[in-house]
Amino acid sequence: MTFSDIFKSSFLESVTEFSPIDTFIGLLFALVIGLFIFVIYKKTFSGIMYSTGFAMSLVGLSLVTTLVIMAVTSNVVLSLGMVGALSIVRFRAAIKEPMEIVFLFWALAAGIVIGAGMIPLAVIGSLIIGIILFVFANRKFHDTPYILIVNCADEKAEESAMNIIQKSVEKYIIKSKTVTAAGTELTAEIRVRDSETAFVNRVNEVNGVSGATLVMFNGEYMS
Repeated sequence: MTFSDIFKSSFLESVTEFSPIDTFIGLLFALVIGLFIFVIYKKTFSGIMYSTGFAMSLVGLSLVTTLVIMAVTSNVVLSLGMVGALSIVRFRAAIKEPMEIVFLFWALAAGIVIGAGMIPLAVIGSLIIGIILFVFANRKFHDTPYILIVNCADEKAEESAMNIIQKSVEKYIIKSKTVTAAGTELTAEIRVRDSETAFVNRVNEVNGVSGATLVMFNGEYMS
């Protein structure tokens, strides 16, 4: 088939007409809501390594999704082909925080709703989601757990260290106790009062205690 044969065929007849104004309005709202999602993500981010690339991808994701849904809703044949094409796509980007999944689905949902022509739903829904995340994301509902590791030479040092721990923390629970010829290693999960960690210095100063280590614990890994 030559280039001229394409124009002689019914190829151009299958192209669905679209409204440039509607496309511009849809992409404009997708951009605004994408930037709103970007701002909420930046304001509610509570991790250590902030990724500007991931934040900007939320804006691009809402725009691309809107464009795809606009094309799908205008042509049934195209929608079937799009399903087949997207089924082979594999996303291998690592998700560092569970909240990142929420923002990804939010950007996708906003793009789908805008592309379907339900712009008021996208605006109202995004405002509600943004307010909820902004209010509750950085609110502290419970004390941060810590893991305390104490190395004791004998039982007397262990008792002295436990007395200091019991008086200094809000609550604690012994997670493990390892006894060897070199001494005893205690591992306890504790909840401190008002982020006060000076008691670890007093534990380390106990005669017979060779070391005391305090690390933050979030249930998955220690940092």
